[in-house]
Amino acid sequence: MILGYARADGRLGIRNHLLCVHTVECSSFVTQQIAATNNRVHAMGFAGCYGNEYAARMMVALGSHPNVGGVLLVSLGCEGTDAGALAGAIRRSGRPVEVLRIQEQGGTEPTIRRGRELVAGMLEDLERVPRLPMTMAGLVIGAECGGSDATSGISANPAVGRASDLIVDAAGTAIIEETLEMLGCQEIIAARGANPKAAEDLRAAVEKAETFSLQVDQFSIAPGNQAGGLTTIEEKSMGAFAKSGTRPIQGVIKVAEQPPHKGLWVLDTVPDRSPFGFGYSNPNDSEGILDLISCGAHIVVFTTGRGSVIGSVISPVLKVCGNPKTYARMSGNMDVNAGRIIAEGATLDEVGREIFDLIAATASGQPTKAELLGHREYFIPYKSQDLCVNA
Repeated sequence: MILGYARADGRLGIRNHLLCVHTVECSSFVTQQIAATNNRVHAMGFAGCYGNEYAARMMVALGSHPNVGGVLLVSLGCEGTDAGALAGAIRRSGRPVEVLRIQEQGGTEPTIRRGRELVAGMLEDLERVPRLPMTMAGLVIGAECGGSDATSGISANPAVGRASDLIVDAAGTAIIEETLEMLGCQEIIAARGANPKAAEDLRAAVEKAETFSLQVDQFSIAPGNQAGGLTTIEEKSMGAFAKSGTRPIQGVIKVAEQPPHKGLWVLDTVPDRSPFGFGYSNPNDSEGILDLISCGAHIVVFTTGRGSVIGSVISPVLKVCGNPKTYARMSGNMDVNAGRIIAEGATLDEVGREIFDLIAATASGQPTKAELLGHREYFIPYKSQDLCVNA
């Protein structure tokens, strides 16, 4: 049985973390020192000095995530990001929130001391969070791929697709992103739309991603992908889209937006305005995972062929390896050997069920390899505000 952590906003979490957030790079060291005292405290934040609506909405969404029980915001005191406003927005979700400003506290050491005092008290409060029974229907699962090769589209990704079908069939919620890796699949994706509006939005999201890629003259295919046997972005796209499974797609959501209802959704991370705006480029795996978490993903299932060691803050990252040789070489980082489909004759349904069962075990408290190793990569860049707003 899954026992979720009850939050004041009515959602249930599968982890009970305390988030320690720096609101500018100048306060990141102090934040890390405060968080270092306990592995349930996750340090993260935004490096920029100038205010950015995308980053602010991300930090509010992450601070209000069901896996988070409380938040400590650490500000230098003169940056553009308004720590007080962030605290107020997170507090409205029912989480306890504290704010420290280094300039007011008197520098590094006094702030670290005070921060550790606050963290100790907040952790005691987290111990009293009630636990309630939770089913698979209450879970939100994100899917991401990175370090893909020619095995990804025939083993790991379609196996995750089978697991996605099982999640949706259990009345849960699944989210896939990476419209930059769905180029050429517009009509295939639109045909999966649950209704005409969903089909229209899906087609538009992929076409926008293609326009962006053409404008910046950069497609989401790396030298490692090509060395692993992927020859074109369209070929990579077909494999990446296989993570979606076969169920109808309910529509498109934006970064930091919660799915309006259960089912399968596509996350659009590409700005609606000119891609030449300040600070935006093609995303990386850490950013993609965090975008999914900002939409409420309790767990992110991450597929790879060439290998990855990535984890994240807040939500467990469960890694599925599609290449049997990579799994043998990097088994300490991998949770599922989908390479058995290629090397041992396992079926997609068998491995899909294994992934589904491991999602349930992770939700019940079993740590992923990335959690055991302490991987907590994250990235919040500057982006335009429209990423978080659906017109």
